[in-house]
Amino acid sequence: MKQTGIFNPSFGIDQFGLKGVNSVAYNLEAPMLYEESIRRNESVIAPGGAIVAETGVHTGRSPKDKFTVRDATTETAVWWGNNNAMSVEHFNVLLEDFKKAVEGKDLFVQDLYGAADPVFRVRTRVICEFAWHSLFIRNLLIRPRQEELASFMSDMTIIDLPSFRADPKRHGCRTETVIAMDLTRKIVLIGGTSYAGEMKKSVFTYLNWTLPASKAMPMHCSANIGKDNDVAVFFGLSGTGKTTLSQDPNRILIGDDEHGWSKDGVFNFEGGCYAKAIKLSREAEPEIYATTERFGTVMENVVLDPVTRVPNFDSDEKTENTRIAYPLDFIANSSDTGRGGHPKNIVMLTCDAFGVLPPIAKLDPAQAMYHFLSGYTAKVAGTEKGVTEPEATFSTCFGHPFLPRHASEYGDLLRELIAKHHVDCWLLNTGWTGGKEGVGRRMPIRVTRRLLTAALDGSLNKADFRTDPYFGLAVPTSVPGVEPHILDPVRTWASKSEFAHTAKHLVEMFAKNFVQFEKHVDKVVRDAAPASRIAAE
Repeated sequence: MKQTGIFNPSFGIDQFGLKGVNSVAYNLEAPMLYEESIRRNESVIAPGGAIVAETGVHTGRSPKDKFTVRDATTETAVWWGNNNAMSVEHFNVLLEDFKKAVEGKDLFVQDLYGAADPVFRVRTRVICEFAWHSLFIRNLLIRPRQEELASFMSDMTIIDLPSFRADPKRHGCRTETVIAMDLTRKIVLIGGTSYAGEMKKSVFTYLNWTLPASKAMPMHCSANIGKDNDVAVFFGLSGTGKTTLSQDPNRILIGDDEHGWSKDGVFNFEGGCYAKAIKLSREAEPEIYATTERFGTVMENVVLDPVTRVPNFDSDEKTENTRIAYPLDFIANSSDTGRGGHPKNIVMLTCDAFGVLPPIAKLDPAQAMYHFLSGYTAKVAGTEKGVTEPEATFSTCFGHPFLPRHASEYGDLLRELIAKHHVDCWLLNTGWTGGKEGVGRRMPIRVTRRLLTAALDGSLNKADFRTDPYFGLAVPTSVPGVEPHILDPVRTWASKSEFAHTAKHLVEMFAKNFVQFEKHVDKVVRDAAPASRIAAE
């Protein structure tokens, strides 16, 4: 077995039981990974130097093919209503088959960290079949200093083999695609998918498993810091503006997707960003756009001109979920530590395609927990096959696919931290106004940014507020620089009766979704539900 690169010679892949491999390249940096990726026809180069790869049939995660090993440790601690179970026996067979599958292959290994806080850090070895996958995960996780690699020993091992085809009967899975996690042995096996995001989300899932035991809160959020060292956290599902709004030229970016919150403050889990590329423009998002013209960036499923290789970010020919992966330091005003103090503000982002939620509202602590557990946004027509009307999406804690523990554990942790540190909480709607999607218009980005700035600089706390009659939210009646009618959604609709019908329909969807959590929360949180506000009228 040929081994190259910088690594701990006493901790090669043979220590994990991988044998018969043709070659192993450890901890290659971007130039050599580019060379290998191009040589192996895995990717092409776009103007400016980014590489562009296609992920085939899997253009996003495969949550139904993600499994957690059910053993003595996880039996009572894992939320099995939210996690697919795999037996220890099936996982053992799968692991042995993965070991056989690497024989004769050329592999790429990265030794990386998950979590910027050394107290919670997980040392992770990622073994990849594709060179571009190795560059992707190198961009996304935290890169050790070169001198640390010679003694690096991992806590967690991820084996990523897109060419592997699982056997549902033999391996206890659903299809030929499998993402299997043994939380006890800290092993992740990814097969049958070329979507690189499965690797980073496996690390996130593992940290979601370990941190709550130490009273630290794992969060699917972005975070930044203002000039007065005021930290802001942004919860939000894909497409709500989490990456865009956190990358503010007037604030320092801590990270764009995954963080922890401990007794010492907020810390990034990652060393890179994974931004959506669809509809990306130089004018609206200059910092993100600039990364697409840099050597070292990885772009997934972005359509290129066949002659010039210029990206067409407006095209969803391959998928609406086009992506860009780049190191955090590609953003000029990013944090070099990945850490900050305790949040002053928490912003829960939603893209309401029904057009009835106000553009911003202040949440009391009970409402904050209600909306955190709800995790509401809406899919718009055309984003997925069969979606022809706005469709409500509720992803508890804004990240239910990544929650090994019950949602109430994370909700209780967040509520305690909000109370202890006196955090202001906001609901920010980046969705539609003047009607539902297809009738109204998308909330102007200038309005969203103005409202967000007012919330973060503290001036919005001084505004006069009204109570929304459908959702019970505290909504400002005026904000300098924002047209007053936008703050009151009903005033932007042509048909007031249609607005009322749509708002009540969304309230009913909130209520139906929250039934699953009612026995896990106290009366104060239950009374924060929109339905209870209407019932009390």
